[in-house]
Amino acid sequence: MRALVRVLAPLLGLGLAAVGAIAVIEVVAAWARPPAGPGLVVPWAGWRSVLAEVTWQHQLVAPVAIGVAVAGLLLALIGIMARRAAIRLAEPAPGVTVVTSPRVLARLVGRRVRAADDVAAASVTASGRTVTIRAEGWASGAGPGAPGDLTALRRDVRERVDQLFDELPLVHRPRVSVGARARRGPR
Repeated sequence: MRALVRVLAPLLGLGLAAVGAIAVIEVVAAWARPPAGPGLVVPWAGWRSVLAEVTWQHQLVAPVAIGVAVAGLLLALIGIMARRAAIRLAEPAPGVTVVTSPRVLARLVGRRVRAADDVAAASVTASGRTVTIRAEGWASGAGPGAPGDLTALRRDVRERVDQLFDELPLVHRPRVSVGARARRGPR
């Protein structure tokens, strides 16, 4: 949803800026020329005569109003659903809400994982529901250039993350996904 908002916001902004620029051009043109002439960019005199004939009981008024209302509700819904994700922590006192961002959780997990001796590098992405870790390290029993067994590396990383989650006052524990890759070369 955030990507949709990032696309819609500039488009709506450009549209409003274009309407504003056209309005300024039309106002300046109306001041400079006699008012009986047509508009410079927009034929507003013709539109005015057409709209003067339209009443509230006209058959197009209700569908246009409904369409505008639905479009407004959709934009409001998109804006509401695109809010930043927050990870709730346990309340330290009644009435106090504590949240953190997924980025902070990813940094905490990354520091804990990189502190392991057998992990050379790790990248962590986190959301409210999942934490994904891609660790690169030396597998147990691996010599220089040998792939070795990565299950011990995965297990060690998962244990470290579980210990961290036990220490954090998380309301909901995220699902952990660990991927491991053998690092080539000497330690």
